Order: sequence, then structure tokens, then C-alpha cells
Amino acid sequence: MCQAFSLLITKSGKVYWKTGIDSHDQLVELFKSKNKELIDDKKPPENTFARIEIVPPNKDYLNLKNKWIYKIDENVLPDWINDSYKKLAYKALEDWKKKIYTFNLEEAKNPINPFKIIAPKITNKDIQLIKKWDSVWYSVGDSVRASVRASVRASVGDSVGDSVWYSVGDSVGDSVGDSVWYSVGASVGAYIGYMFSIKEWKYIDYKNKLFKKGKYPFQPAVELWKKGLVPSYDGKIWRLHGSPNGDGKIKILWSGKI
Repeated sequence: MCQAFSLLITKSGKVYWKTGIDSHDQLVELFKSKNKELIDDKKPPENTFARIEIVPPNKDYLNLKNKWIYKIDENVLPDWINDSYKKLAYKALEDWKKKIYTFNLEEAKNPINPFKIIAPKITNKDIQLIKKWDSVWYSVGDSVRASVRASVRASVGDSVGDSVWYSVGDSVGDSVGDSVWYSVGASVGAYIGYMFSIKEWKYIDYKNKLFKKGKYPFQPAVELWKKGLVPSYDGKIWRLHGSPNGDGKIKILWSGKI
């Protein structure tokens, strides 16, 4: 399976990559019309381009301190490739990082666990946020997580996007049982998505006046999350989950119809 950072280097020293794409095959399809060297009909080791990967140690895409590892992803190495191509690849890596790491990296590495926050007493402001979230839920429903996941992957690729997802999931999942985890999954996705500056989110109907391009569609859930409150809905009743002592022990703090 291809990993980020994936790129193609031709024999003549041309480098091809694109944010959001980890697959070498997709890169070939995308760029082959621009360079005949990518339409390779020569057998290895005389092939005219090479598939390259540069990945972080332990595939930890949230750790940018350690030097990433260069790999030629070919069963047979082209006879022309040498260290000069490695330099081109590392230069491209730095350009790629500048485009990819525009999200809130520090929060992705150290995500807020709402169940480690002392939950506040429920007020009318919290109920109003649930009402706003109810409107979003009604319009988007079970596709909240799908919207965030697809949008983030399109922005930063599968490898980086999954790293953020698992970072938040591991942090919060340790505090939550399977049944609760399923019910609050939309809020988990909403919290992950707010870290990214994405103008247009997948599966959102922007003809609906509820949503505006450039404005994060799932903000009500994020505001509740940062207060230590996570909503869930069973099709009839809304609930607010939280930890009264901030110790990860979760209780239903409010329930009702909206």
C-alpha cells in the first residue's frame, strides 16, 4: 500500500506529486499526459521513471522532528537512479509539507478529551447548541463522519488523515465504552474536522441555507465538545454526556426532546 509522501521521479529529473494523493498509480494517471516518460514501455531496469516514498519513522505523520525515510518503491531499481534523485525527492518533501501541514498539528497530537474536562451545569446556551446540532444532524445525519473523513483525506491524503483520526480516536476511545462511542461518533468526526481549513465539505448540500462555503458546518458539536459535553441522539431523545469530575467517568447530564 502506498504511503505519504509518494512521488514520481523521471529519468530526466522531473518530479510529480499532488496533495491528497498517496497512490503512485493515481499520480501516473494524473500526470502521464504531461510527460511521455511516465508512459513507460521499457522493461526494468531501463524504465524511465521511478516510484518513490518518503515516510516518517514508525509512520508517525504527526511527528515532524525526525528525518523521514527515503525508499525507491520498485522491485527492480532503474539503472539510472542515484543520490541526485534523492535530493530532488527531499526537496519535494519540504514543498509537500508546507501544503499539507496547515491544520492544527499541535491539537491533532494532543487532542482535547471532553471527558477529562469537568462538565459544567447544563444551561439554556447548551440547549441552544443542541438545537443547532439537531438541525445539522437532520440535514446531514449519519454522513457527518463520512463527510469529515472524505474531506480530510482529499485535503491531506489517507496516511496523514488517518493519523489525525486515530490520534483523536485513541485519546477519547480509552474513556468511552463501545455503545457510547457509537452514539457520539458524529461529534468525534466534527471535532476532528474543525482542525482543518477546508472551504467545501463533502456531502454537504450548500443549497441549504444552513450551510455556507468557507464556514465549518459542524461547529455546534465542537463548541459543546470544548465545554466537556458530547451530544448523542437515538432517533427520539437527545442526550448530553459528560464527566462531572473530569475523571473520564461519563454520565448522562441532560436528556430531552428538541
